[in-house]
Amino acid sequence: MPRNAPTSASRSAVSRTPGRSTAPPTPRELQPLLVYLNTERGLATNTLHAYRRDLTDLAKHLEKQAKTLLSASADDLRMYLQAQTRGDNEEQQKKSTKTVARRLAAIRVYLRFRQTLGEDTKPILDQLDRPKPERDLPMVLNQSQVMALISAPDPADRFFTRDVAILELLYASGLRASELCTLTMQDVNVSVGVVRVFGKGSKERIVPLGKAAIDAITRYNAELRPALLKRPTNELFLSRSGKPLERVGLWQLVKKMALRAGLPKDVTTHVLRHCFATHLISNGADLRVVQELLGHSDVSTTQIYTHVDSKRLRAVHKQFHPRA
Repeated sequence: MPRNAPTSASRSAVSRTPGRSTAPPTPRELQPLLVYLNTERGLATNTLHAYRRDLTDLAKHLEKQAKTLLSASADDLRMYLQAQTRGDNEEQQKKSTKTVARRLAAIRVYLRFRQTLGEDTKPILDQLDRPKPERDLPMVLNQSQVMALISAPDPADRFFTRDVAILELLYASGLRASELCTLTMQDVNVSVGVVRVFGKGSKERIVPLGKAAIDAITRYNAELRPALLKRPTNELFLSRSGKPLERVGLWQLVKKMALRAGLPKDVTTHVLRHCFATHLISNGADLRVVQELLGHSDVSTTQIYTHVDSKRLRAVHKQFHPRA
């Protein structure tokens, strides 16, 4: 069984948002879809919550029209998406093309699921246009900025070795925040110099680590992790309470260190993933190799980093070439 295989507890979790007791109830007609996506498709928890939020928002919109997800026509769904794009009132603020595209994707997943139950939803699917998502170039730090971030933890701080290990690992491997937080002791092999990652859809990949990350993780495991460990747990990175580090705690850590390093306030864990990919491509790495390291299922997702690097090269050319 995959390490991230769904359990009965995880199946019940798809109907609520962690840490938010005030989240709107999930419409009853969505429950079979969410259980199917969790148990049969093995989608990541964050993806399940995104589908739940988007389709619950649609259900609330349809309820005002005295309709449901099951009774909505193609026109009803198009009107909903158009209202998202326009921002028709104070409750319905204008959404970006990217958000509308994501909500359309959730609707299409729901309609295709109903096809597996024997319903003919193809006529509706055929009438739903796919808006072209905006492809914003990701924020990327240069190498000196990344070094400043990794050097930001205070050696006098109790969590110095853990924080350095986290930052070194994020930059060395390009892990997503959720992937780092779910790493176990067995996933990191410092003697071989690799980390085993379970990404979206529980897909497994092996990512090599550099010496700096290996040394930082080894030091953290030797000096701090045993002191943090309050009860047996297999997760690699622990919080000050001894529990596995959560995504919010990781996000706060990176924000704190970015502020200390004098970097832009919108630096996040995902920026280090962008840096990992862009710096590899800048130094000649093959695009397919970077795709594999990032865990992208489609190379077109990885290609955005070639655009980032091209933009940087044009800026350098313009700044330094005498006839630019």
